[in-house]
Amino acid sequence: MQTREIDASVLETLMAAAVAAPSIYNTQPWSFGLQPDTRSVEVRVDRRRALPLADPDRRAQHLSVGAAVFNLRVAIAHQGWDPVVRLLPDPSEPELLGTVQLATRAGELPGCRWLYPAIERRHTSRMPFTGRPVPEAVVAQMVQAAQTEGARLYVPDFAETRLLLGLTAAAEARNQASPARTAESRTWITAPGADLPYGIPLTALGPQDADGRIPVRDFTGRLPVPHLPDQHFERHAQVALLWTTHDRREDWLRAGQALEHVLLTATAHGVRTSMLHQAMEWPDLRTAACLPQRRCCPQVLIRFGYGPDGGRTPRALAQTVRHHVD
Repeated sequence: MQTREIDASVLETLMAAAVAAPSIYNTQPWSFGLQPDTRSVEVRVDRRRALPLADPDRRAQHLSVGAAVFNLRVAIAHQGWDPVVRLLPDPSEPELLGTVQLATRAGELPGCRWLYPAIERRHTSRMPFTGRPVPEAVVAQMVQAAQTEGARLYVPDFAETRLLLGLTAAAEARNQASPARTAESRTWITAPGADLPYGIPLTALGPQDADGRIPVRDFTGRLPVPHLPDQHFERHAQVALLWTTHDRREDWLRAGQALEHVLLTATAHGVRTSMLHQAMEWPDLRTAACLPQRRCCPQVLIRFGYGPDGGRTPRALAQTVRHHVD
């Protein structure tokens, strides 16, 4: 039976895992608090780190927090407890998106604990992939990972992949044509050497596709900053569409957990990933991304394959996060 206390060392492990989750523009829109009487970690959304233009309904913000919840679950299981999650537990506190209780478990611990080593290794890779196909067995595990969390992962065929990439390219063109949107994205880009815990360093942005097949997000637009030279990306991209049957706040949080479960599963098998979210930021293009699915609410397009590791992005220091843990 688990009798250990939740001491500072345990908290540091849990928080380091939670904040390693991916978030839109690396905004890290979360805060954490410990309730000792219930042995629960409260997960709240930090509305100050918002994107009014790219994410007006805060859907992507919920996805980000959901990903942090999944990492927290994995770390809790790794520490020997059973993570019991409640989403949106208190209607009177809309910023409280979830609680994760560290419960005693008499039987076998959750299977997700095997993903713990992948948390530190997972980084978004905006680099070209080799084009070597990911084995069907690995893709099947990624699909199962999403389903386990109450979401779906759809792997499109060649024609559907072209359609989804075309929608992403159309969204990217709209973003680049909007001075307000490019200004918003630039606020989250950090210069080399800047000691900031949020945002994306210029060194982690990656090149553009010389052939124009892969619509990599250009965070800087026409800003005169150093860019990597254009490179030739994979000829046939492998992508997967993460979707849910409903589009409520709870569904967004579940989709965020599914996203991170998929990404960590891929990472554990040596597969690199990146998110193509642009089309999800425009209602008409998001609707067009439904493809043949019924009652399909697209949440994010995932590009995956083999290639170089992604550049690291900063995270709020453990001591900064512990400030929210009383």
